[in-house]
Amino acid sequence: MKKLRFEIFIRTGVFVILVLFCWSFLAEAQTNSASPAIVIKSPENHSKFREGAEIEFALEISPAQTNYQSIQFFEDNKPLSVVSNGPRAFVWQNAPRGSHAVMAKLIYPDRRTENSTPVSLRVNNAALTFGLDKLDFLTTSVLRIPLWQYCASFIYIFLAFYISKAIDYAFRFWLKKWAAKTETQFDDLLLELLHGPVKVIVFVIFLFIGLDLYDWPPLLEGILDKGFRIIFAFSVTYTALKAVDMMMNYWKERSAGTADVHLDAHLFPIVSKTLKVFIVVIAILVTWQNLSEKPITAILASLSIGGLAIGLAAQDTIANFFGAVVVFVDKPFRIGDTIKLTDVEGVVEMIGLRSTRVRNLDGHLITVPNKTMGNATITNITSRPNIKSQTNIGLTYDTTSEKLSRALVLLEEIYKAHPMTHDVLIAFNKFADSALNIQVVHWWKSTNPREQLLGMQELNLAVKKRFDEEGITFAFPSQTVYLKQDSDWRIADHEKRNG
Repeated sequence: MKKLRFEIFIRTGVFVILVLFCWSFLAEAQTNSASPAIVIKSPENHSKFREGAEIEFALEISPAQTNYQSIQFFEDNKPLSVVSNGPRAFVWQNAPRGSHAVMAKLIYPDRRTENSTPVSLRVNNAALTFGLDKLDFLTTSVLRIPLWQYCASFIYIFLAFYISKAIDYAFRFWLKKWAAKTETQFDDLLLELLHGPVKVIVFVIFLFIGLDLYDWPPLLEGILDKGFRIIFAFSVTYTALKAVDMMMNYWKERSAGTADVHLDAHLFPIVSKTLKVFIVVIAILVTWQNLSEKPITAILASLSIGGLAIGLAAQDTIANFFGAVVVFVDKPFRIGDTIKLTDVEGVVEMIGLRSTRVRNLDGHLITVPNKTMGNATITNITSRPNIKSQTNIGLTYDTTSEKLSRALVLLEEIYKAHPMTHDVLIAFNKFADSALNIQVVHWWKSTNPREQLLGMQELNLAVKKRFDEEGITFAFPSQTVYLKQDSDWRIADHEKRNG
């Protein structure tokens, strides 16, 4: 399964690389489509020179631009030389070591100016030749590159690989030694996380340094530079994704014994996927910026219109997502809790990114959008410490005061003797329409409704049995009708029978 995920990751990365390469070439072609008035034809952009070399600049000026006074060269915005409009060339002697940006400026008689696109140059000394440049048979050039440079590059790559492995080993050795002195799991997780990526990242850094040590053709150097940047980005991104997985596993282990284990089982995948998507998006944007050499603000601006349209179309989905975030962070209920909303009451079965599913008392599964959950007043019935019930027991009006007092004593004995009684209040509280009313307020020492229902049945049967034994009669709704005779009237049949 891990191998399959790794293959998917690699294929996705290759696809992204191809897209970024195509985009960078198209952007470069679009940039070069406009023809400026003055262009530095040689040397090419990103060219490299040995220290002490003479660098000759050749210009190309648009045929329409003939009436200019002179041409001025600037190196890092500092005046370098001024030439007339005749030679259109300039030789820079004894260029200092380092990176330089050279620009040419057309100056017109009316003091107007037009600038060329700056050319980046690097002057260095291929000091790491390993003495191979002194061998005559290696001075032969292949593809305009001396053979000694190929050999020196292979030696450098070989050394860089094993030095990176040595640094990785030393780093792991030091980290293991440090981890043995601590009792926390953080250093162990860090050791597992950095095993592998450190070697790759250090090796790519050495390759970056090697590009500046030797002189390669601009095209080849550009391809290698972009390739190294992509490898470095993949290594850092892979490390960040692996760190998310390890952080989530550590969080799972820490919360395994908590009461929110069911809710966390849904929370972990959502948080993990959200962080991974965020990391991948940031990695793509930063890599895109490095490959295209454009500011990230311009890239984000090009994506803003599409993002706005998607945001408007998916505003309900976004509202539901943030509702889910509120539920996960605030935790007003957990999976398995019985909750009550304005129109819904039941047991929570699932909490998703878009909705929460509640099984009501009739057995129907109700889907409630998380946007509603985030704004609703939620009563968590499961979170109550006990179950309160209220019962009214009516006795007939012909019950004597002694029997009424006896009934109160019996109720106290029955309810307080039960092991699940948390508290009870018993009082003869009122003369009802058809009964002497005794109110019983009982708190059940549990939150299980099934147990409470069976327990109340047991208590009610005990009350009925004890009242029957004591001759205490329960009342029921009844009326006594009194007839008042206003005149002397008799029933006819009764008079005939007595006549």
